[in-house]
Amino acid sequence: MDELKPRIHDEVNGLDYILAGDYYIPAIELPEDDDRSIGKWGRMHRAYLEETNPLLLNHLILTGRLHTYLADLNEQAQNRCQLIIKQMAAAEGVAEDLKRRSQWEWVKAMNGIVSRAEEIIKRELIYT
Repeated sequence: MDELKPRIHDEVNGLDYILAGDYYIPAIELPEDDDRSIGKWGRMHRAYLEETNPLLLNHLILTGRLHTYLADLNEQAQNRCQLIIKQMAAAEGVAEDLKRRSQWEWVKAMNGIVSRAEEIIKRELIYT
């Protein structure tokens, strides 16, 4: 039987493998710490990837880019959601004077706007 090499490189997937006993294990290093939160939108997109595109999810995990990808997506979704809420509130006349006149009406209107904005974000960014 031939002597096993202590380290090999697979040209197909670009990964290095280290010999551990009789098995080759991928030599994967953790990426640098990214302190940004993945948040609500990032978690939703990860769950979507698990169900619909596990190959992309595994690729992001193996290349160490998953956290950065999800954190970027979360920031983009939060910013887009805030912009949509502001635009819808202005278009529908939901302003501070309505809040002063009738807090209940303002809360109802804002809850409807937030709900619609979140559905837009889900359709545009999360479930694509």
